[in-house]
Amino acid sequence: MDNSPPYYKEGLPLSTTISKSDKQRSRSSSRSSVPSIFFAFFSCVAWLYIAGRLWQDAENRMLLANLLMQNSAERPKVLTVEDKLVVLGCKDLERKIVEAEMEITLAKSQGFLKDRLKQPGLSSSKKLLTVIGVYTGFGSRLNRNVFRGSWMPKGDSLKKLEERGIVIRFVIGRSPNRGDSLDRNIDEENRTTKDFLILDGHEEADEESPKKAKFFFSTAVQNWDAEFYVKVDNNIALDLEGLIELLESRRGQDSVYIGCMKSGEVVAEEGKPWYEPDWWKFGDEKSYFRHAAGSLIILSKNFAQYININSASLKSYAHEDTSIGSWMMGIQATYIDESRVCCSSSRQDKVCSLA
Repeated sequence: MDNSPPYYKEGLPLSTTISKSDKQRSRSSSRSSVPSIFFAFFSCVAWLYIAGRLWQDAENRMLLANLLMQNSAERPKVLTVEDKLVVLGCKDLERKIVEAEMEITLAKSQGFLKDRLKQPGLSSSKKLLTVIGVYTGFGSRLNRNVFRGSWMPKGDSLKKLEERGIVIRFVIGRSPNRGDSLDRNIDEENRTTKDFLILDGHEEADEESPKKAKFFFSTAVQNWDAEFYVKVDNNIALDLEGLIELLESRRGQDSVYIGCMKSGEVVAEEGKPWYEPDWWKFGDEKSYFRHAAGSLIILSKNFAQYININSASLKSYAHEDTSIGSWMMGIQATYIDESRVCCSSSRQDKVCSLA
């Protein structure tokens, strides 16, 4: 049993042991305080950096806000049409629109007259009696040759007829496959005969005949200054002198719509001949309005000008004759029911017949 004093351990005084232990703790605490100082220093630096960035960002936001407020105060709240056009770079387009509106207004004030866009070689400086457009197609060359050998002059005789104020042209559009053999054949035939009016903007097709009427009257009135413009089907033979006599008797008459006037039932059943997709527009009786039969239609100059100016907005129906009739309903037209142009009739003095 150990009876040593309490302040002795293994032969050492207790005070000595405590003193060594305190020194070790002191050294340990001094070593651990160095990293703490560095950590505190870097924390302060980081805090100062972040605070500086936040202050700078706040200052930038304040500057941007002031600039936006200044710009919004200077800029009009609602942009005008002119401002929008400037933004879109459309000032030149605006000028062209204004000029076009002025041109149309002038044309209407002169009875739908406007400066003609004459093509070299087709125009005439002299007032003509009539321009006769004979509809034709790509597969109708034999029929054209029959006409050239019968009622329609050719070569020098065609030129002499024009000196009398009568222009006759076969009217045709372009092939759906532009520049193919169909177009080339027509161009070659025209170089030989010089009796075509080729509608470059029109695609030739049976179902496009109402559009062909727009192109024919528009192109003809731009190229020739005539009293009357006549559309003739490709299966009609003319008594040319009789037609000239009829037109001479009407010379000087304005706003006339001449033809073999008829009405007729609107075909509402799809698949039947003469089907009209817009049948529902013609009332419960399903009857067409009064219009000239499509075989031969005569319009005075101001009506051809009217079609030319308004062609983009004129409604076309399934058939050419009813389409032209609808265009005439909206204007002050004088309807002349001329029995001599009823080509299918048996009258002796008629000026046309089925070929």
